[in-house]
Amino acid sequence: MTTFDNTLNADGALIVGAGLAGLFTALKLAPRPVTVLSPKPLGFGASSAWAQGGVAAAVGEGDSSHAHAVDTEMAGAGIVDHGTAESVTSEAAARIEDLARWGTPFDRDDFGQYELGREAAHSANRIVKVEGDRAGWAIMQAIIAQVRRTPSIRVVEGITALSLARDNGRIVGVFCRRLGDRYSEPIFIRARATVLAAGGLGGLYAVTTNPPGVRGHAMGMAARSGALIADAEFVQFHPTAIATGADPAPLATEALRGEGAILVNDLGERFMPAIHPDAELAPRDVVARANFRQIQSGRKVFLDTRQVLGEAILTRFPTVSRYCLDAGIDPVTGMIPVTPAAHFHMGGVKVDERGRSSLPGLWVCGEASCTGLHGANRLASNSLLEATVYGARIAEDIGGLEPARELTPFKGIEWNEAEGEKAEDVLRGTVAVQDLRRIMTDLVGVERNADGLRQALRGIAHLEATAEQVTSAYLNMTTSATLVAAVALKRTESRGGHFRTDYPQTDDRNWEHHTTMTLEEALAIRAGA
Repeated sequence: MTTFDNTLNADGALIVGAGLAGLFTALKLAPRPVTVLSPKPLGFGASSAWAQGGVAAAVGEGDSSHAHAVDTEMAGAGIVDHGTAESVTSEAAARIEDLARWGTPFDRDDFGQYELGREAAHSANRIVKVEGDRAGWAIMQAIIAQVRRTPSIRVVEGITALSLARDNGRIVGVFCRRLGDRYSEPIFIRARATVLAAGGLGGLYAVTTNPPGVRGHAMGMAARSGALIADAEFVQFHPTAIATGADPAPLATEALRGEGAILVNDLGERFMPAIHPDAELAPRDVVARANFRQIQSGRKVFLDTRQVLGEAILTRFPTVSRYCLDAGIDPVTGMIPVTPAAHFHMGGVKVDERGRSSLPGLWVCGEASCTGLHGANRLASNSLLEATVYGARIAEDIGGLEPARELTPFKGIEWNEAEGEKAEDVLRGTVAVQDLRRIMTDLVGVERNADGLRQALRGIAHLEATAEQVTSAYLNMTTSATLVAAVALKRTESRGGHFRTDYPQTDDRNWEHHTTMTLEEALAIRAGA
């Protein structure tokens, strides 16, 4: 490997990403040394902090981890790994206790028991929540405070990872750059163990609920280094993003429908009971497609909470209420306009039960990974659970690599808010990024077909060839987009979050399995499109 003058040593494990997956892993590794890289100050830019519903865990009376696993498999449309579902749900209670011990103020009744919510496709109330819809924010605030108190964790803010570093087939760290500094020599941070926890790819779509920086960078980095990618075609579109025109779109949590809120069109027609026996609590892909088709037919779609919540929405769902009021919508007396939006990626870097990728030295956690838990369609509130379970497993797996020792300071890397925000605005505003997001929304979105997917692949290739400046950051985005479109073209059926209008039926005979693909294979499909 080339030696860089701009080289730093992580003095232990290196974690790329500072959402729940990355920070939970860091805390579980304590007192062993950990360096966490975050492009923004902790708590900003991570999807975890935006999660409204909560953490799914079978901690209520009469519930069981097995029942939770069964619901997970049902939602996953036939390709959830049975053993993974059983093992993850069995660890849920322990991970909830970790979060509570670190200060998460979960809702409790007068007897100290968790107050549990209900969300779509769950057979029991098992969503451990905070103030109705503030779970993600509250969990992250508690975790961040714990991280700040832990001397073995070094947090480096204002730095973004561009590429993984390989030496003799092993990942040995990452190449990074200070956010907003596009012209200096990259910084190489060396590590014996690298954990990729940098989120999903919702920002590749023009309408998304994800933070602006979540654009497939993690999966793109890993794929460009040769990692095996699994289930890339399965993108979950949340059915009820609030349709205000904001980018990203604010979210109206599924817990509202758990409380009995209904979906109606602008003619006042409630349409979900005719589509699925669970009506508004059908699996997310079913509800998202129903809303999508209403909108495609010229109708508008609204979430009506007036009868079931009324004024209570202001105190029980303060986050949604604030989003509405900021947009000039009164959720007490009026209905909430909603639209499907890219929300969660079930696919990602393929990992085993310990979080190990196909590349030695690289572990992957959170939405960047594909563990087999979600199958074709994630069960509501299983994402934060997965992040904690695999964070703990990864910490245990790599914990013996490094002895506890004192961290040496990194100098010259500080967060510059003005430069950081400017860099984000510049990237989001480039024509190449806007064109990529339109391609993904129009051709690789809620509904797909072969002609559109081939057109998308040709369009992505054209963007790469003609972009004014093809940076590593942009290549990470186009790499992830290529993988999603290529695998979607290959899977000639409809299942969960992947719906083909030219193959609308589920084909268990040929497709009841995970799909895996390398970037090399995806590029070959793209070349033939």
